[in-house]
Amino acid sequence: MAEEIRFEVIKKITELGFKYRNLNNISKLDTNSPPSVFIGSALKYPLVNVGILSPLEKDENAWVYDDTKYWANNDFKIHDVIKLRESLLNSRFQSKIYDTRTNNNKFLQIARDIAIASKPVDVEIELKNKLNINSSKDRVVTPHGMKGSLKQARITDNVSVNQKLDRVMGDEIKAAEGLKYLYKNSFDSYTLSKILSVGVLGLTKNKKLVPTRWSITATDDTLGKNLIKEVKEYKWIENYEVFLGEFLGNQYLILLFPSVFSFELFELYLPRSSWNPTATIKASTDYEGYSGRKEYASSTAGGYYATRLSILEYLSSVKKQAAILAIRLETPSYWAALGVWVVRESVRKAMNNRKLEFDNLPEFIESAKKIGKAKFDFDCSPILEKSKLLTQIKTQTRLQDYF
Repeated sequence: MAEEIRFEVIKKITELGFKYRNLNNISKLDTNSPPSVFIGSALKYPLVNVGILSPLEKDENAWVYDDTKYWANNDFKIHDVIKLRESLLNSRFQSKIYDTRTNNNKFLQIARDIAIASKPVDVEIELKNKLNINSSKDRVVTPHGMKGSLKQARITDNVSVNQKLDRVMGDEIKAAEGLKYLYKNSFDSYTLSKILSVGVLGLTKNKKLVPTRWSITATDDTLGKNLIKEVKEYKWIENYEVFLGEFLGNQYLILLFPSVFSFELFELYLPRSSWNPTATIKASTDYEGYSGRKEYASSTAGGYYATRLSILEYLSSVKKQAAILAIRLETPSYWAALGVWVVRESVRKAMNNRKLEFDNLPEFIESAKKIGKAKFDFDCSPILEKSKLLTQIKTQTRLQDYF
């Protein structure tokens, strides 16, 4: 079924490519949004670009264009994702972030209705001028294709909104509390970051538009902090655990230690991978202890919060606490940046794989080195030597042995 949907969508995109060889002729569209919106951060804050994302024509499978979990679960390839995203039109208009507190901006109201919809929304769009087909890559944001200035827009069907979301939007509660409630009621982080970006959550006096790249990381961080509080109440895992996984050229070696919660991430970008065109390995790392972080994880950025969230989801599901050391290898097979969702889903795939368990630390560390070499042809010894978390774990072990 998944292969049939992928084939039909890609086939339609190809046919439209032939139909609209001259994109300058496009001015009016009768289409549907996945639903998806994009809040850009390139303008001088608090001014932002707000965009309605849609294919050039109606597609009964429009939801596929923005369903990252579906792409991951059905092993979409990099070129499949790029094909989907580059075929989307981002119909943009400018807005101030505080405009969401009023109903004076008709286009903003349409964008908000689309963002909170639970299924694709039919929409008519008219553009002011010709399309800009240039695209850019970003560590956090999923790429999207053509851009055009919005002249007119109109939703042509009824917008379906989940009742729980509708209730939260009307309540005077902080955005973080709204995210927590919706997450516990089966809203995933992708949907929540989109909802957060259009300024419908939070106290009325504080509501504002949030650029998409910021809303993604803010959602991952907020959900992660809630899970950390929960996980800290659980007993430690019994043994040392190793998880391995790979998705779209991103390889993960994840080590869990029976200890209080702490988290450390190492990201290594191999030569000719998406973010490293040079001939030498590049690396970055960030860490937090039991008491957490006070500053943004600027080295590993959005990948830090996405990785942490996916591992915390696993610990929450097994009701256990652990210290976490995660190592990411971005290989040349990851040749195009697709956004931080790749990190999130790569880690989820790793945590869903069969774990390897060890009952003592020295054997655990030596086995981790051998596994990394055997599976990924990577010697993680230098990483383990630099690890703040592992140094702390070894110190704890010696103190326990002493007492």
